[in-house]
Amino acid sequence: MAKWTHYSYKAQQYQRHRIIKGIFIFFILYVVYNLFTAFFLSVWTVNNNTMQTALSAGDRLIFTSFSPLIFKKDAENPLLKRGSIVLVDMGRNKDRKLPLRITDGAVRFFTMQKISIFSSGEQYYVKRIIALPGDEISMTNYIFRVKTPGSSYSLTEFELSDRPYQPVIPQTLDVWNDSIPFSPEMASVVLGPDECFVISDDRGNTNDSRTWGAISPSLITSRAVLRFWPLNKIERF
Repeated sequence: MAKWTHYSYKAQQYQRHRIIKGIFIFFILYVVYNLFTAFFLSVWTVNNNTMQTALSAGDRLIFTSFSPLIFKKDAENPLLKRGSIVLVDMGRNKDRKLPLRITDGAVRFFTMQKISIFSSGEQYYVKRIIALPGDEISMTNYIFRVKTPGSSYSLTEFELSDRPYQPVIPQTLDVWNDSIPFSPEMASVVLGPDECFVISDDRGNTNDSRTWGAISPSLITSRAVLRFWPLNKIERF
C-alpha cells in the first residue's frame, strides 16, 4: 500500500468503502446462492459406494430441490420417477426454518458438504426409486419386478427406468432365505398411497427400503440431475 494512504483521510475512507462494499456484495451473492440451493438446486458429495456402478465415493452431484412451496410430493409428482437417483433424508421430521437452511447451506459450502448443522438429527442417503405409491413389487435374484397400478402384468425395474443402470449382484449362499436381509428374494408387496420403495444399486448393501421398509415421498428431498465431478465422469441423470 502506498505511503500516502496512511496520511490521507480521503484515501483511508476510500479503502474502508471498498472493503465494506466488497463484504456487502459477497453477502448479497452468498444469500442469493443459498436461497437458490435451498429451493431449486443443491450440491452433494457421495460418501460411500452403495450406489455402484452408477456412482462412487467422492462423486459430486447436483440435485433439484423439492421445495414444499413449489412441488407437492404425491403420486402425481412428475419429479418422482421410477429409476431416478434421489436424496433421502431419513431424519426429516419437520421442515426447517429458512434462516437455519441458509446457515446450513453456508456450513456445508465452506466444509465441502462434510458438515451440516442438522447432522445430529438427520441422515442423508443417495438411493434409487424403484416403486411409487400403489405399485406392487417383488424381488428375485436381487432384481425387482414392478406392477404399476392398473397394469395386468409386471415389468423389471429396468423397463420402467428412463435411463439404463447396472446393479451390483452379490454372491450369496443357497441356504439363505427371504428372512435374511441379504437374501436375493423378496415376497410381493403392495405399496400404500403414501409409500415409495428406494434401494441401493449395490444389492449387497441393505441400508434401504429392504430394511427400512417403504418410505413416505416426503422423505425424498431432491433428485439427481448431473454428476459434475470427477470431470471424466460428467453425466446427466
